[in-house]
Amino acid sequence: MENSVRRLPYFRARLRILAGHGLDGQGIHAASFLPRGHIVLDRRLLGRQRELRRILYHEIFHFVWTRLGNPLRLSYEDLVRREWREGARGELGWSAEQVKVALAAAGGRRRSRRWREHCCESFCDAAAWFCLSGRPGHEEWTLKPRFRARRARWFQASDVLPRLQL
Repeated sequence: MENSVRRLPYFRARLRILAGHGLDGQGIHAASFLPRGHIVLDRRLLGRQRELRRILYHEIFHFVWTRLGNPLRLSYEDLVRREWREGARGELGWSAEQVKVALAAAGGRRRSRRWREHCCESFCDAAAWFCLSGRPGHEEWTLKPRFRARRARWFQASDVLPRLQL
């Protein structure tokens, strides 16, 4: 099936099902359906270009994450694990932040499903940030500059962006 972006009226998601609320009770603005190659966007984003760019990049990078291959995914996980060891707070987006907070509350960083979900969300938020790094800051970009710089170096070295074919 051809990749596509679809617009729907405002929606909320609960446990990956378009119906309720996000994990923290907040609404979401977009969702990716990887097997079908679809991204669904809240149509209200169309009037908010800055948010649309940030969120659309994030959703597109979910498709990139699945195609990275294990060596690059594990390399990014190592980067995030190092940040945890160094006590890095904050993230580069709400989606990664909410999973990070839940993961910290559970007291675990072993390579659990939640850990892998955090790494994926962190990657997608960081990729969106990296693509938009020449633009003004965003309130969700709370990761300290030294960790941002490290992530930027990872994206430059990993050569991830040429894999993105729109």
